[in-house]
Amino acid sequence: MATKKSKKVKNKKVNKNNIAKMLIPIICIGAFIYIIYKIIKLIIIPTDMFVIENGTIYNEESAVGYVIRDEKIAKGNTSNANMIQIKAEGEKVAKGDQIFRYASKNEEEINSQIDELNSKIQEALLGRTDLFPNDIKAIESQIENKIDGLKSKNNIQEISEYKKDINTYITKKSKIAGDLSQAGSYINGLIKEREDYQNSLRKSSEYVTSPMAGVVSYRVDDLEEVLTPDNFESLNKDMLDKLNLKTGQIVTTSNEKGKVINNYECYIATVINSEEAKEATVNEKVTLRLSTQDEIEATITYIAKQDNKSVLIVFKIGDCVEKLIDYRKITFDVIWWRYKGLKVPKSAIVYDNGLSYVVRNRAGYQDKILVEILRENDNYCIVGNYKNEDLKNLGFTTEDISDMKKISIYDEIVINPSI
Repeated sequence: MATKKSKKVKNKKVNKNNIAKMLIPIICIGAFIYIIYKIIKLIIIPTDMFVIENGTIYNEESAVGYVIRDEKIAKGNTSNANMIQIKAEGEKVAKGDQIFRYASKNEEEINSQIDELNSKIQEALLGRTDLFPNDIKAIESQIENKIDGLKSKNNIQEISEYKKDINTYITKKSKIAGDLSQAGSYINGLIKEREDYQNSLRKSSEYVTSPMAGVVSYRVDDLEEVLTPDNFESLNKDMLDKLNLKTGQIVTTSNEKGKVINNYECYIATVINSEEAKEATVNEKVTLRLSTQDEIEATITYIAKQDNKSVLIVFKIGDCVEKLIDYRKITFDVIWWRYKGLKVPKSAIVYDNGLSYVVRNRAGYQDKILVEILRENDNYCIVGNYKNEDLKNLGFTTEDISDMKKISIYDEIVINPSI
């Protein structure tokens, strides 16, 4: 009997040893496969570290828009005449100010005669400086300063003003010299003749005044009465496309008419198809980034659905209006929102049972920490720690909450964690 029992015990030990011998290779193979899996995963999605800092994320999109302004055309009755600017491009004017005039038919001839008289006056003044009092010397100094300053001017209006000042000083000098010199009657006669020509020039020219207060522009594209703030309802995608405007093209300068623009506000109409655009509301405030990189606050003043894919939105802006005068169709960015806080790459977030976590690394030890995603875009998210009340609502016990670790600035977290 003892022999049979010992044989049974011995057989059991042999079976266990055989099973152990069979399991060891299986366990080794499984461990090897797991290690290989981890290595392959590490190669395909390498683990990296990211230090959390305060940052800002945006939700933005690029768009093409049409500039709509409160603007009025200024045009006279004269046709086929050369337009001479009185106010320069972009210069501010009040209602009723003269902004340009049409040259008279014989203006070139009259100007030639005025120039000839100026030369005669100057010749008559030569060699008479011994008779000039101190006020004439002061006028001569002013003339020289204006002539020197004229060399550095490129603006048409500034050049015109400098020439006007020079002529005024020459006239003052001529009248004083004429009164003092023996040739006074001759000089005064030349001055009188020149004034007659100037009066004739003014009378034969048609002057055009400003129809409203604002800034002057001579860039006219004949859309001033088509794209207006008075008829947003007429705007739609097909209508805007049919304008056949080139994006970023500068409006050409007109030689026949000008316009005055309200420089305090303008509008940008665009057709876009993002989810944010479809959910936008009138009076909502957003930020626009122009091609000049200026960021300006805008208010949505009009929304119209175009189809199931797109919506027409009109933004109202009150800054950088003058920077858009040269253009009718522009590119810009719509920044729907921006959010500041602890900025984390989305690739560092792990999800478990509907909750989001990050893996923090401290001195080689890794902890899985629950975080609340406050805002996110395509690449990053702003995270924070849950409040105790919110954690209780999520089902965590008081003990769980007291044991929880929190994320903070400058923590090092794992990118593409394998946990």
